[in-house]
Amino acid sequence: MPPIAEAFAELWPEASLVNILEDSLSPDRAREGDLTSGMTARIRALGNYAVQAGADGVLYTCSAFGPAIEAAAREHAVPVLKPNEAMFDEVLAIGGRAGMVATFAPSIASMEAEFRDAAAKAGKAASLRTVLAEGAMAALQGGDGAEHDRRVAEAATTLAGCDVIMLAHFSTARALAATEKRTKAHVSTAPHAAVKLLKRQLST
Repeated sequence: MPPIAEAFAELWPEASLVNILEDSLSPDRAREGDLTSGMTARIRALGNYAVQAGADGVLYTCSAFGPAIEAAAREHAVPVLKPNEAMFDEVLAIGGRAGMVATFAPSIASMEAEFRDAAAKAGKAASLRTVLAEGAMAALQGGDGAEHDRRVAEAATTLAGCDVIMLAHFSTARALAATEKRTKAHVSTAPHAAVKLLKRQLST
C-alpha cells in the first residue's frame, strides 16, 4: 500500500483513498501456480465491495491477477484498472525497445500477455524483454528494502539496449531511484502511471 499512497500524495493529493487488503491472494497464487476460478471469484468480490462502498474508481495493485481483474472490470460502470495497464500505455507511447524487471515470477506470463495485447490495441510494434530479480521479493518480505532495491537495480542492468525499463510491480516502485542510477534508459513505474490515468478518467 505505501507505493500507491505515495504516488497519490505526489500526483493527486485531493483524492480520497480506501485500501482493501486481502493478503492471502498472492501467496495462494504463488502456491497454486495457476489463476483458479476461486481466485477470480475473490478478485471480483473485492471489486464488488469497493463499488458497493461508493468507489468512483477501482485500482488493483497485484499484477498476477490480470484476467481476473478484467472479469471484474466488465461488471462495473466505474473505471476498474489492472495494476500495469497505465504503465504499458505510457511505455508504448514513449516507443522503442521495452524491458521489464519483475520480482514475482507467477505474474510474468500474464503481464507479458497484457503488454502484447496493449501493443496490438495501440497498433504498435513493440518488443519486450523481461528479467526476474531473483531474491528481491524475499528480501523485501524480510524487511530488507535496501537489498530489494539493489537486486532490482542490478537486474535492470541486464536489459542493456532497452530504451525504457518498467518496474513490474507496485512494490518495485520503491527501487526507482536505485534503478535510475544504474541505467540510462527511461524507467517507468506502475503506481505513478496508474494515478495519472485515474485522475484523467475521473476528472473529465
